[in-house]
Amino acid sequence: MKKVLLILMVVCVYALHQDFWLWRDNTRVFGILPIGLAYHAGFSILAAIMMFVLVKFAWPSELETVEPQQAPGEADK
Repeated sequence: MKKVLLILMVVCVYALHQDFWLWRDNTRVFGILPIGLAYHAGFSILAAIMMFVLVKFAWPSELETVEPQQAPGEADK
């Protein structure tokens, strides 16, 4: 279930990235910032949160195991 929710989250964020509805909108946020730029600023924050969630819940634990390194001259035994 967790995997399905994570995939759904990625698909939703990807769909939100396609902001074709703001291409011709001249609205200003705070009187100076174009609405498309403000949208992408918010989208960047959302993408960062999504990446945090993905690393927290989908990162493979086997990548975190540290194996001892051999000295350069040692042969495998």
